[in-house]
Amino acid sequence: MKYLSIVAVLLFGVFTSNSTYAQNKIASDTIKVWGNCGMCKTTIEKSAKAAGAKTAVWNEDSKDLIVSYAAAKTSSNKIQEAVANAGYDTQDLTAPVEVYNKLHGCCQYERKEAVASAACCKDTACGTAGDTCKGKACCKDEACAKKM
Repeated sequence: MKYLSIVAVLLFGVFTSNSTYAQNKIASDTIKVWGNCGMCKTTIEKSAKAAGAKTAVWNEDSKDLIVSYAAAKTSSNKIQEAVANAGYDTQDLTAPVEVYNKLHGCCQYERKEAVASAACCKDTACGTAGDTCKGKACCKDEACAKKM
């Protein structure tokens, strides 16, 4: 009987530790975030940490935000939402215009939408853009789409 009790306790311990381990799983991700300067870096990293990131380091040159977080508590999407709500476009989300407009002048970067539409119908982009230019103001004659 004593042997069965010991085995039961051991099995309970194994199952409990596995579920605890799964809950504490640390995930990491690299997220593209647009910004310009040290002030941007501070705000981006602070926003990511407020959304649950354990670590957040943004590189001004590569525009990469490297985060680690407890997967059970937050996600890459929640972190991106917090960064976008602070005024910075991410790879998947665009910051609200009114928040972006409130950023300090040195922090107002060239927005990803503006870059995409400006490059839309340049000769170098037309060959690969195809339907991405269709209907955009930069390509009124839809020459990009016609080339494909």
